[in-house]
Parts: sequence; C-alpha cells; structure tokens
Amino acid sequence: MSVKTFAAIDIGSYELAMKIFEVSQARGMREIDHIRHSIDMGTETYGTGKLSYERVDELCHVLREFSDIMKSYQVEEYQAYGTSAIRESRNRAILIDQIEQRTGIHIDVLGNSEQRFLDYKSIAFQGEGFQKIIENGTAILDIGGGSIQISLFDNDTLVSTQNMRMGVLRLQERLDHLDVGYSQYEMLIREIVESQMNIYNKLYLKDRQIKSIIVVDDYISALVARKAKDGQKGGFADKKTMEYFARLCRTKSLSELSKALDMPEETIFLLMISMILLRCIMENMGAEQIWAPGVTLSDGIAYEYAEKNKIITSTHDFEKDIIACAKNISKRYRGSKKRGETLERIALTIFDSMKKVHGLGARERLLLQISTILHDCGKYISMANLGECSYSIIMATEIIGLSYEERQIVANVVKYNHLDFDYYETSGSLRDLDKEAYLKIAKLTAILRIANGLDRSHKQKFKNVKVALKEYEMVITVNTQEDITLEKGLFGARADFFEEVYNIRPVIRKKKI
Repeated sequence: MSVKTFAAIDIGSYELAMKIFEVSQARGMREIDHIRHSIDMGTETYGTGKLSYERVDELCHVLREFSDIMKSYQVEEYQAYGTSAIRESRNRAILIDQIEQRTGIHIDVLGNSEQRFLDYKSIAFQGEGFQKIIENGTAILDIGGGSIQISLFDNDTLVSTQNMRMGVLRLQERLDHLDVGYSQYEMLIREIVESQMNIYNKLYLKDRQIKSIIVVDDYISALVARKAKDGQKGGFADKKTMEYFARLCRTKSLSELSKALDMPEETIFLLMISMILLRCIMENMGAEQIWAPGVTLSDGIAYEYAEKNKIITSTHDFEKDIIACAKNISKRYRGSKKRGETLERIALTIFDSMKKVHGLGARERLLLQISTILHDCGKYISMANLGECSYSIIMATEIIGLSYEERQIVANVVKYNHLDFDYYETSGSLRDLDKEAYLKIAKLTAILRIANGLDRSHKQKFKNVKVALKEYEMVITVNTQEDITLEKGLFGARADFFEEVYNIRPVIRKKKI
C-alpha cells in the first residue's frame, strides 16, 4: 500500500484540533502536524442549548483554515467528529448542515460511549505500557468539557464504565452562576464531585483496589509531560507530585500559575478544575499514581481509520471489553448467567449457520451476543413487563463501544424477544430508525426467539445443538435425554415469526445421547 495522508479533526467543547498523519502498511502511522485553536463552545451549549452566531462564525472560519491546511498536505481522506458541544445543541441538524455548506467539511457526531471508546483505543494502542498497567486495579479517567467517564479495569478486564456530567466547562458554567471568590472554588468543586463519588463508590467500587488512574485530558497531560522532561518516567506522576501541583493551584493566582507552569492564562482555570477533579477521585479511590499518556481524540480517530483499513492491529481485544461491559450490566440487574450462556451458544450457532441467508456481518453477530447476555435484565424491575423494562434499562445504560443506534438495536431485539413484534409500517417507535436498522432488529429478534424457545423451561436441557439448512427448512438437532415436550409445544409461534423473516421453517429434531 502506498503512503496516504489522513486528517483527524476533533470539534471539542473548548478546542478545535486537527492532526495530520502519514499512514502506510509498511510504516504504520506517523503524525506530521498538530493544529489547535481554543474556542469555548461548551459553555454556550450547556448554558443556552445553542451556539451564538458569533461562535458559529468563528468555528466556520477555523474549519475553513483547516480545509486549506488539508489541501496543502494533499490529504486524501479525513474524519471530523463533533462531541458534546455539538451533540447537546438543540439545533444540531441545522448547525451541522450550515457548517458543511460554509466550509465543505462534513461532521459526524459521536455519542458519548463512542467518543470514550475512541479515547480508550488511543490509550490501548500505546502498547505494552497499557497492557501492563491494567493487570492490576486501574481506572481510566476521561475528562471532557461536558462530562467525565470513569472506566474500571481489574485483571486485564473492563468491569464497568460510567459517565458523570461533571466536565470542566460544565463545572465552570455552574461556578459562574455563583457569587463567590476564586478562593472558594476548590471547596465548591469538591462538594459537587464528592457527592457523586460517594454514590459511585457504593455502586461500582465497593472493595475494589485501584492503584493507578490513566488520565485523558488536555491540561493535566500537558503538565505531567513537562514534568517528565525533568527526569520523571514519561507520563507518570506519583501522589506526591500531584499534591505539589494541587498546592500550586491552591496557593497561587491564575497569572502566577501561568508563569510558574508556562501555560496560557486562559487555560489555567480549566487546569485547576481538572486538577481538583482528579485529586478528589484519587483520594476516593486510594490511587497512588497517575499515567497521562498525552493521547487525544484525534489519535483515537486516526487509530480507528488505520484499524479499519488494516494498516495497524492492536494486541488488545476491544470486542472482549464490550462483552465484559454487557456482562457486568447483566450481573448488576441479577441476570441469569447460565441461561445467558445457553442462549448465546444457541443463538450464535444459528447465526453462523445462516450467513448466506441473513446477510449480516461480524458487528451484527456481536449485537446478537450482547442481546443474549441482556435478555432478562428487565426482570429486576418487573417480571410482568420484562420486555419494556429490559428496553428501558438498556437504553438508559451506556455500553462502551456501541453507538446510540446499535444500543437501540440491542434494546429492541431484547424487547421483542418477549413482546409481539411491531412492524415498521405501523410502529411509531421503530419508524424512528432507518429501514436497515429495522431489518437488523427483525432478523436478530427471529434468531433470539428461536434460541429462547429451545430453552423455554430455563433448565438448559440441551448438551449440544447442531443446525443444518435445507431449502425451506432449518433443522435444529438437539442432544438430550430430557423430556422436551414443553419446548416443542411452545415452539410454533416463535417458528412462525422466524419463517416470516427468513422464509425458512425451523424444526426440532431430538437425538438421544
């Protein structure tokens, strides 16, 4: 493959950033330029719900400059992502269209879980440093303008991820509404953060020991990187160093800090908020060190591009993290682990045997797998309204790495596994999705219903399930010595829907062990 030039554009809450990369299979990725422009869009969006005309003009002016820079580098492909400031705008569709018309740059909007997953990928691609640090209790603290994300790792496995609306710009916006002096800011931020962390600790941390925090942000990372030049290990800072930085923020004015830390004064206040946030979370978790690798969302965008184009590969299994996240959600809502594993085995066997029929790919297989894991999470709220309650839980719970639409697909598959299917032409809720997503829901629901029907008694009667496709029939051969009268008797309705979707009739054949 020849060398390509790729641009990754991050339209953030308080900064526009573009990184230019050279990418090739021979050399991988090489950053050749990094352009940044400070622009506070988050404060306006979080405060009023929209960007002012002046702010939109500034945004478009900078993006036109980005476009000229891309032309000078002969950029062949680019990806521009908007985050929370764009995502939370009430007039988002109008805004995105206006930007494209004025600048020629098309913006895709990242959901929160997608954004954090890209940040997470950019850390994971740091290689052995990441793999080694997550072997013990580790948290990733991703500090954004609108919110923070805390993801917990234990024994190399992602055990939970949670979003909190305590981003630096959102906290600044709250403080601006209070008639208080600079000296009171730390106390007030601590009160806000600690009230949330007390709840977080009870729900997610419990007795888990967190030794290290990986920080993704724009200011602490820059500060730690400067300190690393004085002899410290790159990107790492211990508790003592962080206490020193915190003391500086507490005892010096913004102008004094700007000189002491050699950072622009307009960023110092955001650094201070980030520092207080980090210190509170370190104290709550009992962490002894931080690692600030200095990665950005632009890096994650570039890694995603290189990965999709098979330019680079990661030793870390990201799909495993998504599945682990789903399993922890199921565990939280008292889901049946044994039954979930049975449904997963049967459903994926059916899916794999029908590749030529359903036309779905690896991503849809993953969504089906997640649906089997979360198939009964709603019973935690109501056994009578299992479908609706499962849908509500899944839609209200972030699954890192899944887009909002993918979460909708999973939630609907689980819902219609328990309820009569609503058709696109008659259902208001499904009409909110495009037809492609709707058909995925129908196809995956049909498979999950058959898997569910084969374990109707919840007793995991089948030791082995084999699937063979004939012209208009799918023969499911089960090995068991158990009585399967219940499964056969209630199989008809589920088989009817499957036949409607695929024009193939599923039938059960019993083979004694």
